[in-house]
Amino acid sequence: AEESIYNLLPRLQEKPVKPPRYISIFRPSVKREAEKNKTQCKTMGPAKVALPSPKNFLKKHSKEPKLPARKKEQDSKKLPELSVPRRTDHPVMGIQSNKNFINTNAIAAITGPPKKPQPICVDGRQGDKYLLQTSGLVPKYIKKKDYGVTPKYLTRRNEEMERARKEYEAGVLEHLKKRAMKQLSDEERRSLLQGLKKNWDEANREFQCLPVKIDTVSKKLYKQKLESQMKQLEHDIDVIEKHKAIYIANE
Repeated sequence: AEESIYNLLPRLQEKPVKPPRYISIFRPSVKREAEKNKTQCKTMGPAKVALPSPKNFLKKHSKEPKLPARKKEQDSKKLPELSVPRRTDHPVMGIQSNKNFINTNAIAAITGPPKKPQPICVDGRQGDKYLLQTSGLVPKYIKKKDYGVTPKYLTRRNEEMERARKEYEAGVLEHLKKRAMKQLSDEERRSLLQGLKKNWDEANREFQCLPVKIDTVSKKLYKQKLESQMKQLEHDIDVIEKHKAIYIANE
């Protein structure tokens, strides 16, 4: 601090005023609950413990759960009908049949059609077998009426695609007519393609005739020129081969 005459005057030290202490509004309720739940003699146990009586000793099966007493059936209540006969019911006696079940079963087995065995499929050396019908190996779908028939949604989609293609071609032709464009014929396209291939052969022959060691600037420029020319010719040949319809400006 700089020297000043005002520093010689005594100064009163002001004590900072503390804010009031925070007291929660829940303090009385918390204090009340703490006093209510406070356990006396927590570490020493209850003050008085009743001694067990020697007469109340543990008996056998005394801790097992006891079932409630069974109620007697009342005669006034109607019992539900049972699907099985009662113990007091007796079968009807005296009914006899003259039918010979042995002969009947034998005749039915002889005259009836032979039972066809279920087709099975065996896979594995241990003879593991399973039914053939549910295995997925039987071609059931070829016997359907609509097998091999093009679905209706595919037919409708193909018709829509064909209609869209025709509309696009008609729009392109109309646009080309407005811009005075003409389409190359097949002969002109073929001759153009042959000319491009011939030019590529000539450029390739000149490229093959270059010396192995290219040490001058002129040779490097000539090599780059041949490479770019061959690349452009390859691109043009690829475009003409992919597209059958080619339009050019009518001069």
